[in-house]
Amino acid sequence: MTARPRTTRAAILASLRQPLIVDEVSLPSELDVGQILIQIVCSGICGAQINEIDGVKGDDPFLPHLLGHEGFGKVVETGPGVTNVKAGDSVVLHWKKGRGIESRPPEFLWRGARLNAGWVTTFSEYSIVSENRVTAVAADVNPEVAALFGCAVTTAFGVMQNNAHLKIGESVVVFGAGGVGLNVIQVAALMSADPIVAVDLHPAKLDMARRCGATHVINARADDLKSGLSGILGPAGADVVVETTGQKSVIETAYEISGPQGRVVLVGVPKKGDAISIYSLPLHFGKVLTGSHGGDARPEVDIPRYLRLYHKGLLPLDGIITDRFSLNDINTAIDRLRTGDIAGRCVIHPGRSGEAAC
Repeated sequence: MTARPRTTRAAILASLRQPLIVDEVSLPSELDVGQILIQIVCSGICGAQINEIDGVKGDDPFLPHLLGHEGFGKVVETGPGVTNVKAGDSVVLHWKKGRGIESRPPEFLWRGARLNAGWVTTFSEYSIVSENRVTAVAADVNPEVAALFGCAVTTAFGVMQNNAHLKIGESVVVFGAGGVGLNVIQVAALMSADPIVAVDLHPAKLDMARRCGATHVINARADDLKSGLSGILGPAGADVVVETTGQKSVIETAYEISGPQGRVVLVGVPKKGDAISIYSLPLHFGKVLTGSHGGDARPEVDIPRYLRLYHKGLLPLDGIITDRFSLNDINTAIDRLRTGDIAGRCVIHPGRSGEAAC
C-alpha cells in the first residue's frame, strides 16, 4: 500500500500579474468531513485562471492561493461522510457543484503559513477537494479528454442548451476560438446549427475551428468583421452569439450583430470597470443578453451523458488537446495561452518532469 503523501508540489498564485510559484506545499494530516485526497493526473488551463492571475475582477483578498478547476485524477483517500466515491476511483474534478457534501476548504501550509484554496484546485500533484466537486467515471477513460469535462465541455453544452436554447438550423456566431469556444462550435455542429461562424485573431485557431465544425471563419484582425458577418448572416443577423473573450468592444459587437430575437450569451468576463454600451430597446422586444455561469451544468448528470457521446464517436474531443506541459512549465503554458500561440486546449501533467508539446 502506498504511503499517504505529506506534501505536494503545486503552482501558487502569490502575487497578481506575476508568474506562478511552483513549490512544495504541506498537506493536512487528516481529512475533514466531505473532503477527498486526489492524485491529479492532468489538468486543463481555463481562461478563468488567467483572469485570476491578471486580477481581472480587481484585488484578490485570498492571496496566496492555489488554482485550477478542471482536471482528472485518482482518489487516494476519502474523509468522513463521503459516499459517492472511494479510494481507487477515477474522477473528473469540476468547479460547478455536483452531488455530495460541500466540505470546508482545505488548509494547506506553504513556507510555514496558511495557503488558501477553494473547494477544488488542480495545479498540483495532489489536491484535497470537496466531495461535490468530483464525479466518478470509468477507469479506462482517456484522462486528458476526461479533464475537459470539468469545465470546457460541460460549459459549452450548457451554454448552447441551457442559456442559448439553440434550435436545429439556427445560426451561431462564436467570438473567440479558445478552449471553450472550440467546444461551443462542436456542440453547435452536433446540434445541427447552420451557419456556424468562428471569429478570432489567430489563423491557427480559426483552422482548428473549421476542424471542430465551423462552416465559416473570420479573422477579426485581417478581415472586415461586420461586413463579413453581414455577408454570411444576411439582414436577419445571428440567432445565437456566444462571446468568450470578455473584451468590451467584442461584447458590444456581439450584441449588435445578433438578430431582433437573437440570444447573446457572455462567457468571457470583462475587466472590472469595463462597462459596455448597448442600445437596450431591442431587449424589450425579444432580444436576450445574458451571462453564463458554467452553462448551468449539472456535473453528476451531464458528465456521464456527454462521455457516452464521446465514446460513441459523436463528440470528437481528442484533437482539441494540442499542447501538454509539466507542472514546472506551467508559466510557459500560461504565457503561450495569453499570446494565442496555443490553438486548442492545453493540459498540465503534474507528474511529468519536462515540457511535452505535441
